[in-house]
Amino acid sequence: MVLDPAFVADCPYGPSALLIDDIVRVERETSTVVARMPTHPELPIPRDQRAHSERPPLHVSGGLMIHATGILGFAHAYYVMDLRHAEGWIGYGTHIHEGKFKKMGKVGPAMLLACSATTVRKIRSAIVARYSFRFEQDGELVYEGDHSAIFTRVGT
Repeated sequence: MVLDPAFVADCPYGPSALLIDDIVRVERETSTVVARMPTHPELPIPRDQRAHSERPPLHVSGGLMIHATGILGFAHAYYVMDLRHAEGWIGYGTHIHEGKFKKMGKVGPAMLLACSATTVRKIRSAIVARYSFRFEQDGELVYEGDHSAIFTRVGT
């Protein structure tokens, strides 16, 4: 599905920092969200790289991929847990338990980003989620991670 304008409006980041252009799949029963991230030279960070043609070439930076995990966490909160930023909910990454950059992300081909909650617990008024991430490009694994996040409601 193309990005819902309500989803874009609810995001705590502006459209240029959203990074994704399509929610490919939402599976509430498996707590999974899959999104498409275009990769182009004007992305934040790649646009400012002083890249060499060989070492390293223009690429999707690891920092940008870590930011994308937060965007996927927001998408999971929005589409699977029904949390809305406009209603005071905000999420923060708390831990990267494991993160592996398997290949350098290329600028050009889109990435397919998958996020699955492996656990979701309510602790007092907060929600703590642990996520498994898999980012693929051209059918190859680029990044895999195991992260945690906490969601709290501001003003309650």
